Amino acid sequence: MHLETLAIHAANHPDPITGDVAPPIHLTTTFARGSQGDLPSEFIYARTGNPTRAALEGALAQLEGGAVAFAFASGLAAIHAIFKMVEPGQHIIAPDDLYHGTRNLLLEFQRWGVEVGFVDIYNLETLAAAIQSNTRLIFIETPSNPMLKITDIRAVVGLAQAAGAQVAVDNTWATPVLQRPLELGADYVAHSSTKYFGGHSDVTGGAVICREDGTGAARLREVQNTLGAVPAPFDCWLIRRGLMTLPLRVRAHTAGAAQISGFLAAHGKVEVVHYPGLASHPGHAVAAGQMSGFGGMLSFRVQGEEEAAAAVMSRLQLITRATSLGGVESLIEHRYRVEGPHSRTPRNLLRLSVGLEHPDELIADLAQALGQPGML
Repeated sequence: MHLETLAIHAANHPDPITGDVAPPIHLTTTFARGSQGDLPSEFIYARTGNPTRAALEGALAQLEGGAVAFAFASGLAAIHAIFKMVEPGQHIIAPDDLYHGTRNLLLEFQRWGVEVGFVDIYNLETLAAAIQSNTRLIFIETPSNPMLKITDIRAVVGLAQAAGAQVAVDNTWATPVLQRPLELGADYVAHSSTKYFGGHSDVTGGAVICREDGTGAARLREVQNTLGAVPAPFDCWLIRRGLMTLPLRVRAHTAGAAQISGFLAAHGKVEVVHYPGLASHPGHAVAAGQMSGFGGMLSFRVQGEEEAAAAVMSRLQLITRATSLGGVESLIEHRYRVEGPHSRTPRNLLRLSVGLEHPDELIADLAQALGQPGML
């Protein structure tokens, strides 16, 4: 099926009893047994499984082209489950400009005896040199947050397989609409379902999708059940509903970001625009080879220092100042101030999640904030 059709019909069928076209929400925490203690279905207890969560997980697996999926209470909970597959004394490689929440999580694992190497993963020679005999996982995010660097997934998979390691890709920013890491050889895909999957800034969630239903999937199933960081049924229902419009929304986000990145790149008060759709972007060729579109996220650096970026953000009238991305409304944040004093992000960088407003209005808002009054 085309992705648009799959997004609507994956794991979504009219209720066999009532005929409901919209799937019901199963709010129960437990499931009745028969007189001999037998179970009428696969479900035992809500932490272990729930029909609404099962429907979401089935849809996610189909959309990413995986064998099995696991839903979690947040994106970091999902990534945490992936890292739990690595034992103390084993080695994880991750990008040196990784999203700060994931970086902090890896530092926690480092305290528990897992070896972690933060490397320039975009330089394949540097990555190859960083692989050790005990390397078990290479974790990448592409495009990266917030600098939108591009990792060559195929190349990383080749290096990992030669070393007996696995590859996990945070595909939140691209979504399966624009990028298919499992088809490029990755073993696992992670998502913050809070973002484009939910799509309306009203639900928090995460997911891991596995290329194979093997040992790794069994471990993820165990971690999901044991740690219990699972989404509530209503959260699963909201995310499943969001998936139905995912292809249309992501392509509209992408079209808007393409226009806005071009405007910003030509603006005299913008130092540089980080968007892989621009021919000037260092990762443009790789992105074009593994993505069908360049996404709705971009970041840009304002001429000047930290205060100059903060001033531009403060003058925006239509774009909302808030931390998150992937919703229908455009959001902007001064990333350095959000991450704190240990941030590796340039102090004059603003991260922009392009929403579904008309691009002309968004460009007008950015124009007046950058110093062209009367545009909005």
